[in-house]
Amino acid sequence: MRFFIRLLILFALAVGLAVGARFNPGNVVLFYPPYRIDLSLNFFLFLTLILFVLLYLMMRTIVTTQNMPQKVMEYRQNKRERDSNKALRDGLKALFEGRFGRAEKSASKAVELAENAGLAALIGARAAHHMSQFDRRDAWYSSIAFDSPYKTAGLVTMTELLVDQHKADEALEAVQELNAKGTRHIQVLRWALKANQQAKKWPEVLKLVRTLDKHRALHPSLSNRLRELAYEDLLKDRSHDAESLRRVWYEIPATDRKNRYVAFIAATAFNKQGLCDDARTIIEKALAEEWDDRLMRAYRIAAASEGSAGLLLQIEHCEQWSVIRPSDPELALTLGALCLKQKLWGKAQRHMEQALSDAKEARTIREANLTLAQLHEALGQTEEAAQHYRQCALATLL
Repeated sequence: MRFFIRLLILFALAVGLAVGARFNPGNVVLFYPPYRIDLSLNFFLFLTLILFVLLYLMMRTIVTTQNMPQKVMEYRQNKRERDSNKALRDGLKALFEGRFGRAEKSASKAVELAENAGLAALIGARAAHHMSQFDRRDAWYSSIAFDSPYKTAGLVTMTELLVDQHKADEALEAVQELNAKGTRHIQVLRWALKANQQAKKWPEVLKLVRTLDKHRALHPSLSNRLRELAYEDLLKDRSHDAESLRRVWYEIPATDRKNRYVAFIAATAFNKQGLCDDARTIIEKALAEEWDDRLMRAYRIAAASEGSAGLLLQIEHCEQWSVIRPSDPELALTLGALCLKQKLWGKAQRHMEQALSDAKEARTIREANLTLAQLHEALGQTEEAAQHYRQCALATLL
């Protein structure tokens, strides 16, 4: 539609010029002695227009010729940018598709443009890492300039890749550099957590777990398990004496001290130090929250001395628990062992036999037979003792 409108306007102008020129009787006389040139005004105007067009075209040609080198440079630069951007997009696509060889090849093309060099290096480093080409990965990373805007991204990437390679010390160095830059966002904290976990730096693991928990950045199950591992390492430290062990235990938050696994580890550590009273207190508080057979085994080991008020209190606790858990073999075994230590022969035998009838694990069967053998031996019943010793030996072979 526009074409026809323009054509109509052009025809109108032509008609207007023809009509106007028809009624224009003017002349133009040019003198250049001894010459004289007479021209009609219309022809003179036509020649003037032609001359203007020729001069305009000549000037445009000169300007275009002068600008040609710059335009060629701009064209080549634009082509390089287009090629580099395309290679960068192809590299990202190949990286996400898991085609790491193609991703690294595309990154090699994209790196030719300075603006894309940093991001292309990150793509190349990731691709080389996933192909286990760690030297090439490090070369890609080292190509990122220190003052590059991609330096922080490079440090975060290398932290992740070093953690994946289980090079915890080098990963922690990258984390330390990130901390110096003031970069402590959630993902960096997660990689720092994994690096410290691999390096067995459990105090740092605890700090990071607590920080991430505040931001709800860890699954509760993972957070709980990491706390358990950290407390286990702290409590199992062989350099502890009684006082330092107590100090470590009371530095643990009260909610975590009720965790059944943490309580079991702590009770085991206190038993090894001969601090059975502390172990019993820990176990009783933990069992009030949640039952665990491991705690019951530690409770047997933490038995108080014969005839003491502590041993009688243990028996009383076990009897109260047995009302709630009448068919628990570990509880019956513990109650029987405590009664045996207190020389309550009848009650000890009854609970031991109950444990033996309810037991399903070979370890429980073996321990119940061994304790019954000791009971019959103490009572002078050698045949019964020998029979239970044989049953204990058979359970050991299972």
